[in-house]
Amino acid sequence: MKTHCPYCALQCGMRISGTPEAPRIEGDPDFPTNRGTLCIKGWSSGVTLAHSERLTTPLVRNVRGFLEPASWDEAIARTVEGFREARERGGADAVGVFGSGSLTNEKAYYLGKFARVALGTRMIDYNGRFCMSSAAAASNKALGVDRGLPFPLADIAQADAILLVGSNLAETMPPLTQYFEAQRARGGKLIVVDPRRSSTALTADLHLRLAPGSDAAVANGLLHLLVRAGAVDAKYIRERTEGYEAVRAVVASYWPERVESLAGVPQADLVRAAQIMAQAETVMVLTGRGPEQQSHGVENALSYINLALAMGMVGKRNAGYGCLTGQGNGQGGREHGQKADQLPGYRRIDDPAARAHVAAVWGVDPESIPGAGKSAYEMLDAIGEPEGIHALFVMGSNPVVSAPNARRVEARLRELKFLAVSDFFRSETADIADVVFPAAQWAEESGTTTNVEGRVILRRRVFDPPPGVRTDLDILCTLAAGLGKGELFPSSDPERVFAELCRASAGGPADYSSLSYPELDARDGVHWGGERLFQERFPTPSGRARFHVVHDVHPAEEPNESYPLYLTTGRVLAQYQSGTQTRRVPALAKVSPEPQAEMHPLQARRHGLSDGDAVTLATRRGRARFIVKVTPHIREDTVFVPFHWGGAASANNLTQDALDPTSRMPEFKVCAVRIMETKT
Repeated sequence: MKTHCPYCALQCGMRISGTPEAPRIEGDPDFPTNRGTLCIKGWSSGVTLAHSERLTTPLVRNVRGFLEPASWDEAIARTVEGFREARERGGADAVGVFGSGSLTNEKAYYLGKFARVALGTRMIDYNGRFCMSSAAAASNKALGVDRGLPFPLADIAQADAILLVGSNLAETMPPLTQYFEAQRARGGKLIVVDPRRSSTALTADLHLRLAPGSDAAVANGLLHLLVRAGAVDAKYIRERTEGYEAVRAVVASYWPERVESLAGVPQADLVRAAQIMAQAETVMVLTGRGPEQQSHGVENALSYINLALAMGMVGKRNAGYGCLTGQGNGQGGREHGQKADQLPGYRRIDDPAARAHVAAVWGVDPESIPGAGKSAYEMLDAIGEPEGIHALFVMGSNPVVSAPNARRVEARLRELKFLAVSDFFRSETADIADVVFPAAQWAEESGTTTNVEGRVILRRRVFDPPPGVRTDLDILCTLAAGLGKGELFPSSDPERVFAELCRASAGGPADYSSLSYPELDARDGVHWGGERLFQERFPTPSGRARFHVVHDVHPAEEPNESYPLYLTTGRVLAQYQSGTQTRRVPALAKVSPEPQAEMHPLQARRHGLSDGDAVTLATRRGRARFIVKVTPHIREDTVFVPFHWGGAASANNLTQDALDPTSRMPEFKVCAVRIMETKT
C-alpha cells in the first residue's frame, strides 16, 4: 500500500506491507518529492504502530489523582461535563482548543469547526504558531499569500545560486538534500546563513556565521551590496513591486563594515555572498526557523523577501523566495481554521464575506461564529487569569515540552479546572490531563496533508487501528454530539470531511474546491494554486509585491555579565518535535539518546568541560541539564541545544516568551544563558 511518512513537511512517499507488529517500509520511487529516499525517521516510523507504550484505552483521572483506564462513554461524558462546567463558570471563551501542524487537513478543519460551532469559543490556536507563523505573516504582507514554497521542489536543483537561511535541512529534511546535491552538481552555488557550521553548512560554498538575532542586518547588508553593484532588476521593480525606494534608502547605511560590527560576519564573506548572487541568472532565497523564531521574525523574513524582490526573482522559474515548512502538515494546518484569526481556505475571521461563506457551509448564522482569539502562547499564559480559559482540549500537541518558558506553561496547565488530550502515547502533557483519548496513528486512517511545496497529498490508511482506539475525527464527532451539536458534524469519514472542507475553502486564498480524493490519488497530489505562483501578478490589491522597510533590531534578550552567552535551539537528525514518538523508537534513541549542548572548544576549556561531561545551563527562566558536545562548528559566544526532550533536559525550560508583535511567534532562537556547573 502506498502512503506517506508521518514526520516532516516533505511528506515522503512510502510503501508499507506486512502487519502493524512487523511493518515493512520502503521509499516510494514513483513519488516525485522524495523519489524513493527516506531518512532514518521514515524508515523506522512503523515501530510506533504496535509499540508497547501505545495508548489503547481512554484514561480518566480518579479521585486519588491517578490516570486509570476507563470506557469511552465515561471519558466522553467527563469531557463534555468539563467543557460545560467551564462555560457555566466563565462563558464560552472559558474553553480553549490547542491543535497541531501534524494534524491532517480534515482534522484541522473539523477542530476549528468544533471550537467555533460545538463550543462557541474563540479560544483556539495551534503549535504552528511556534513554527510557521512569522514566515506566513511576512509572505502575506509582501506577496499577498502564504505558501511555503510557491514553486515545486524540482526548481531547487536548477537554481544558479541559493541563499539558505537558518535551516539545517541535512538533518531536519534529509531527502531534500538530493535537490541541493543536484544543484551543486550542475555548477550551482550554495550560501548558508547560520550561527552553526551545521551538517548543511559544511556542504556550502560559503557559510555566513552570523550572531544569533542579527538576520536583518545581514539581509540589509547583502541588499546594500547588490544595489551598489547594479545587480537589482530595475524593470521588475518598476513594473511588479511597490515600496522599493524607501528600502533602498535604508539599506544604503548597511555597508559591510557596519554589518560586520552588528552581525559578526566578516566583510569579505558578505561581499563574496553578494558577488555570487549578483553573478547568478537565477537566485533562490529560502528561510527556515532560524530567522523566523524570533521576536522580530516577521521583519527578518521580510528583509530576505526584499532581496528576492529586488533581484526580480519572485515568480521567475527556478528562482524566488520560499519558506521551508517544518511540521508534517505545517502548510495545510494553518490554512483551514485552527489558527486563532482564520477560517477555512486561509480566510480572515474578521472578514464579513468570509464569515458568511463559511457559515453557509456549516449551516449556522454568521453572527454565531466567534471572532479572533488569543495566540497559542498567550492563550496558555492567560490560564488562571480572570479572562483566561478554565478548560482546554489538546489534540496532537505536547506544549509542556514544545512551548517556550516551558515550566511556566506547565504550571499554568496544572491550574486548569479540566484538561483533555488526544494522542497515541502518554506525552508529558497527557500525563497531567484529566482525560486522555487514545487516537489512531498516521497509517491507521486516511487523510490529506499539504507538503512544503503546496502539494496536497492523500495519506492512505494501511492498517486498522488497535481495538479500543478511535480516530480524532470520530472523537470530535462524538464530543460534538455530547454537546448537542451532533447534527452539524454528520460524518467522521475523512473523504466526506474533505469534501466539506473543499466547499468551505472555495474562493479563499487557499482554494481546495477543485480537489477530491480520487484526483489526489491518481495524480500523486496536486499543488493548490498551481505549481508556480506569482508568474504574472501577485494576489494583492495592486497586483504588485510589496517591499518593507526593515531596520536591524536587537533580540529581546542579549548576553550580559550575568548571562554572557547566546543560547539557540533546534532539531537533530534522529528526533522530531517534542519527541513523543521518536524518543520511543529504539533505532532513533540509539543515535540520539539524550540532548547535547554544543559549545566551542574555547568556551568549554574556559569552564573545564570536555565531550561527554554533564553541564547545567541557566537562563532567567530556569535551568536544564545536558551532555557537552565540544565542536569548532559553533560560534564561541553561542551554545546550541536541541528541544526534543522534556523534564530536567528540556531546552524550553530555558527559552523565553518574547513574542513577535505581528505573528505572536516566541523567540526560541535567541536568549542569554550561562554555564552553571563544570563537569561532574
